[in-house]
Order: sequence, then C-alpha cells, then structure tokens
Amino acid sequence: MSSIRNDHEVARDLATEAGQQLLRLRARHGFEEPEVLRTLGDRTSHELLFSALGRLRPSDAVLSEEGADDRARLDTERVWIIDPLDGTREYSESGRTDWAVHVALWERGELTAGAVALPAQGSVLSTVDPPWLPEERPAEQRLRITSSRTRPPEFVQRMATQLGAEVVPMGSAGAKICAVLLGIADLYVHAGGQYEWDSAAPVAVARAAGLHASRTDGSELTYNREDPSLPDILVCRPELSSTLLASIRDVADRDSTGPHTAG
Repeated sequence: MSSIRNDHEVARDLATEAGQQLLRLRARHGFEEPEVLRTLGDRTSHELLFSALGRLRPSDAVLSEEGADDRARLDTERVWIIDPLDGTREYSESGRTDWAVHVALWERGELTAGAVALPAQGSVLSTVDPPWLPEERPAEQRLRITSSRTRPPEFVQRMATQLGAEVVPMGSAGAKICAVLLGIADLYVHAGGQYEWDSAAPVAVARAAGLHASRTDGSELTYNREDPSLPDILVCRPELSSTLLASIRDVADRDSTGPHTAG
C-alpha cells in the first residue's frame, strides 16, 4: 500500500484488508471453538492494522482496543483509533454478518477520516465516499431503533414504547450505525458502557454523511481523552434529533422518579 494515499484512503484500505483477513481466518478455523476464534480474530486484525499504520503513518499514535494504551497519544496531534474486530461474539457465530472493523483518525480535536468494514456483508463505508442519505423518510413509517442483541439497555425498550418504534437487535456498534446510514434503521442509541474505539470510525462516517451524532444528553462526542470510556451515544437523521433527545430525557426523568429506578 502506497504511503502517498490520503488518510481517508488509508482508513478505507486498512479496514478492507483486515476484514478480508478475518474472513479467511473464519473460513479456515470454523466455529467449533468460538473463544479461540474470537481471540485469533482480535489478535490477527490488531497486528495487521498496527503494523500497517506503523509503516504508513510512523509519526502518528494508535489507540486500539487490543493494544496497550500509550499515553504519549495525549500529546500527539494525530491519533488513529481502531477496533480491530467489533462484535467478536457475532464473528464467532456461524451465519452472522453484524461484525465490523473500525479505523478512524483523530486530528487536533476532531475525527477527520474513518472507515467501517462489514466484511461478511461485502461492504465498506468510509469518508472517502460517504453514503448518500435520502432527503426525507416517509412520515408514516414506524421508527426503527437498533440496539444491542445481547445487552439491550432497558431504557431503549421504554423509549421505543413511547415513540411507537420497533427495536432491531444487532451486534457490533459499527454494524448498528451503518444500519442507520444504509436506511435499515432510523437511529442507534446506547447507554451503559462503550469506549472510543467502539464509535470513532462509524461516527466519522456518519457525520460525513450528514447524520446527527452526540451523547444521549445532546453534548458533543469527544475523542482521544485520558479516559477512553465513552458510555452513551445517539446517531440518527438530523431532523429526528430534537424529538429523540427529548424522548431520552423524558425516559430518564421517569426512571429517576418512577418504579423503574431500581432497574
């Protein structure tokens, strides 16, 4: 891979390459030992991405879910934030396609490039050529909320009930945000625990495509912080953001005063 490629292309090409390697590993190893497959997938993809970024962008720092956190990144202007295998559970289950590879670049306070590979779906979404969003969604169409298939936050179901929405369970955070980008869902909302690598790349692509992306209280998503935890997120079409943030606040207020407090 040529070092003269721009950052958007580097993110796209590395996510694509890592995804193809993960597909080959999955096919070769099979699904009889899911824990072994998950471990191999995490390590193999991390090593590929970390090594390639070291060659292509040797002056940049890297924050990876699978690597040691080099605190020098806090004094660096450019940091690649990567999740070598987002959705490890789904990766190790035969037939599942909702897992991803995330590669993003944070530069001087902003996400400036990103790519999400969905290898089992044969798709890569990136800031090279962000997906085109339809100008409008049908007003009569029922809202579709994508949420965790294994750890769905309780407030999501209450929010869905309030909005008359359908909950679409899915694995990887990258796959969920890409579902919004591709029109499979209208919003992704999560609270209860994530890290910067879970959302950096899909948020970079979502913003480039014109989607709203914020914390669930409406505040800014910020990256390359000393503590990489980033526990909640809302990604949706921009015209829905005010309504959805109000719904989240209402559900949170009810939770704090009503019978669901203990849950």
